[in-house]
Amino acid sequence: MSTEINEKMAAERQKFIDSQPTDEEMVEKIIGHLKEIYDPELPVNIYDLGLIYNIDVWTDEVSMMKKAKITMTLTSATCSFSQVIIDLVKSIAARQEGLEDIDVEIVFDPPWGQDSMTDDAKLAMGLL
Repeated sequence: MSTEINEKMAAERQKFIDSQPTDEEMVEKIIGHLKEIYDPELPVNIYDLGLIYNIDVWTDEVSMMKKAKITMTLTSATCSFSQVIIDLVKSIAARQEGLEDIDVEIVFDPPWGQDSMTDDAKLAMGLL
């Protein structure tokens, strides 16, 4: 009897896993959310601004939900809106189905510069 239950549980677990987005698909969903977060001092979203250095996504072994770590920077170490931006990035987990948690790591090496911006961002800021 317990073998039958274990097999049923394993089948349900696999069904759940198969219904979840892949890590790559979740990265794309996260990028979509990041493009909706704007630096309050600039007319450009934080992704196109080049503040996002890396997005790692994996499946938690216990919950079977996705987790993410975003490595990013700020335009300045003294950015007055830094906590607001960080909180908005962390809140993506609450808005994205299948994403359990986001850890945000702020780094200043390499330092942010205009060369990190997309052409669209440069155009919006009048730099092109």
